[in-house]
Amino acid sequence: MVAGVIDTLRQKYRSGDMLVKFLFINIGVFVVLRIAALVLYIAGLPAEWPLQWLGMPASGSELLTRPWTVLTYMFVHYDILHILFNMLWLYWLGRIFIEVFTPKHFVALYIYGGIAGALLYALASNLSPVMSCNGLLIGASASVMAIVVASAMRSPDYQVGLLFFGNISLKWIALVSILIDMLSIDMGNIGGNIAHLGGIGMGALFAWLYGRGIDIAKPFNRTIDKIVSHSWQCQSAKTPNARFADNRAQRTSAAKNASKSEAEVEMDTILEKIKHSGYASLTPEEKNRLFDVTKKV
Repeated sequence: MVAGVIDTLRQKYRSGDMLVKFLFINIGVFVVLRIAALVLYIAGLPAEWPLQWLGMPASGSELLTRPWTVLTYMFVHYDILHILFNMLWLYWLGRIFIEVFTPKHFVALYIYGGIAGALLYALASNLSPVMSCNGLLIGASASVMAIVVASAMRSPDYQVGLLFFGNISLKWIALVSILIDMLSIDMGNIGGNIAHLGGIGMGALFAWLYGRGIDIAKPFNRTIDKIVSHSWQCQSAKTPNARFADNRAQRTSAAKNASKSEAEVEMDTILEKIKHSGYASLTPEEKNRLFDVTKKV
């Protein structure tokens, strides 16, 4: 049963678009972290230890020792409500985003929004006297806000059906989300809310430039395409010995095909003679050739 579920999930991931893949990645990381936390807790070790290596530290000196966290933090969640709301938000608004942009734009803006949130968080943590440098940033919220804002700016009157409220224009949903972030900035999660503002700013910049014919996702997508293309070339590249073996096999195959063609021509000639004059009209040499050709064919 477990194997069947795993196979189904693997197929869903492979057949899904980039939005589905990002949902799988976020949820997969969450599940792994929670399992690791349980194991560490049973072992008497700090359950949140893996977060130190995946979440982005506020301290500049610590960030220099873990620079990869600028990317990994945006796929990391630890609380069930945190990932639940982020993934629901990402799925609903991500679908709209892909309708008005493209899946490649989705990937680029998710990363751009996350990086923008990380940079603003790092600046605020190290420059603002009201923030601590001991914090840790995790979650996809900055990336999600970038998706929300860009979608609203690109298609502001897109109607979204909400329970109890009916159809509401996307621009109002984005505006309310921005106001909530700004009004909640001093309510216990100041670092996270500041990161959200970074994502909001990146989403607005992306949509504004796109509307003027400037696609800032192109450099990112071009780089990813080159990496994927190089990876395929490396996988398909062969050693000189392997190439020699392939060439020899091709030559052998060509020789066989040529030999087969000659045999068929020779047989056609002999059969034509049999048709008109009978088998008895064949010379002993032709009879031998017919026998040999028959064996070859």
